[in-house]
Amino acid sequence: MGYPMAGHLQNAGHDVCVYNRTAEKAIKWSGEYNGRYGKTPKEAANGAEIVFVCVGNDDDVRSVVYGEDGAIAGMSSGCILVDHTTTSANLARELEQKTKKKLIEFLDAPVSGGQAGAENGALTIMIGGKESTYSKISNILECYAKKSKLLGPTGSGQLAKMVNQICIAGVVQGLSEALNFAMKSGLNADDVVDVISKGAAQSWQMENRSNTMVRDEFDFGFALDWMRKDLGFALEEAEKKNIPLPITKMVDGFYEEIQNSGGGRWDTSALITLLNK
Repeated sequence: MGYPMAGHLQNAGHDVCVYNRTAEKAIKWSGEYNGRYGKTPKEAANGAEIVFVCVGNDDDVRSVVYGEDGAIAGMSSGCILVDHTTTSANLARELEQKTKKKLIEFLDAPVSGGQAGAENGALTIMIGGKESTYSKISNILECYAKKSKLLGPTGSGQLAKMVNQICIAGVVQGLSEALNFAMKSGLNADDVVDVISKGAAQSWQMENRSNTMVRDEFDFGFALDWMRKDLGFALEEAEKKNIPLPITKMVDGFYEEIQNSGGGRWDTSALITLLNK
């Protein structure tokens, strides 16, 4: 996702230098967008006013921001570090403390919208941090986001992303059961969706995934491996705060079953495969 996001920044006239742990991707990006690339995170961050990070998980973030060659080592006081990775809220708070020591400002800013949202510049960004920091970059985020909002202190962005994933898990499971019910009742699922999507049952998942779900097509979109990572953060937070998440826990178990069957790279709508057995 970082590839097209950085492209939108470059196309908007910003001077962008990228780093990727797979060097070939950074080289390809620099050729496609006429930008620069660094051989290390430190090199890419050197001289930057803002550093954006978009990787996989907590450990991935640590691997590119910490250490002698990490992004923080290349940043100066007054710079802003924006983490678009979906991580634990604990990591966001950890990063705030680490950056504060160098007088670097920090925002945790996970995104929603998937690869298509990144490519189309239509992501939604949930942000935690200081209002003064957010105000400095809100217009820049518009290069690849249709909506961004500051939701509270550091960690709030990650907590909001957990809310987002909890919602998606429940909706996809409900849609899976509904489509399976329609097909096994002898109805044309596409026709049913055409009708009910105009009413209260409508959802983004229904509009964008129902037609592929009924055709057993799951090799696109947001991989359920990543969804399990995200739900794990939500379940961990809920356990610490004694917040019940019965549906989320159940759906996470369904995703685990699909993972164990080799479907970890399928997108999240693959929940329906468990009902088709």
